[in-house]
Amino acid sequence: MSRAGARGHRRKGGGHHEEEHENHERWLVTYADMLTLLLVLFVVLYAMSVVDTTKFVQLRAGLAAVFNPGSSAVANNSGAITSTEQGGSAASENINPQLMPSPASTSVLQQQVAVAVQSQNRAQSQEQAQRVQTEVDDFKKVQDAISAALAAQGLQGSALFSIDERGLVITIVTNSLVFGGNSADLLEGGQKILNVVVPALLAFTNAIEVDGHTNQDNVSTYPYPSGWELSSARASAVVRYMTAKFNFPQSRLSAVGFSDQRPLYPPSDPRSHTLNRRVDIVVLSQLSAADRALLSQAGGEATP
Repeated sequence: MSRAGARGHRRKGGGHHEEEHENHERWLVTYADMLTLLLVLFVVLYAMSVVDTTKFVQLRAGLAAVFNPGSSAVANNSGAITSTEQGGSAASENINPQLMPSPASTSVLQQQVAVAVQSQNRAQSQEQAQRVQTEVDDFKKVQDAISAALAAQGLQGSALFSIDERGLVITIVTNSLVFGGNSADLLEGGQKILNVVVPALLAFTNAIEVDGHTNQDNVSTYPYPSGWELSSARASAVVRYMTAKFNFPQSRLSAVGFSDQRPLYPPSDPRSHTLNRRVDIVVLSQLSAADRALLSQAGGEATP
């Protein structure tokens, strides 16, 4: 072959490149990345495990000041904790055990919390008792005024007074002087009693409920079908008289009949025949339900 032919052959072959070999060491890059991430993780975990003694002492002092005022244990023992410069493990080993919560201190804290709750409950109970007593005192003033006015008219004993969870209860016995037999017509004697009772109630803003009751005697209620109609009619008669005679606000009044379902005394008691046959004028309490539960305890028994 001539030199020209050899050069031509080299030029022709020079345009062909040999295929590159595959890189079998690429996994080292991934492995190095993983090691780097693990190193970062361990550094973060180590940083989290290091105790910042300064902040720990400040936290301990703050808690002691709140829950145990006057205690100087934290201030006296704060020097027992080594600096974080000694390393996390060394700082943890040198923490004064007296600074760590103990069962005794936890018990004291629980007792202090219990005392605080009891003090708050006592304060609320005192406020509740004060509200109840204030209303009872107002009811007693009305009772005294009505009793004095009845006595001045020679009607002492015509009304009984009691205080229960509803409020002040003024009981008027519906004898023959107040209502006739099986009748809901208010007689002159009943009107005299109401002429004394109602004016004292006008000064109140409380709602008034008038309850009619019959006794448990098994007798005819004709012309009324039963004691329900008779007791309701008598309560309504009292309400009508209050509005007609005294222009009492109708929005404050209600009439309810209970027949013989709410006796003051059992049928075996001799007083049941007369005292269970009655009309109750109830000055309804304006207190909350929780406060009203204490009214009967503060009010005592029924009195004339």
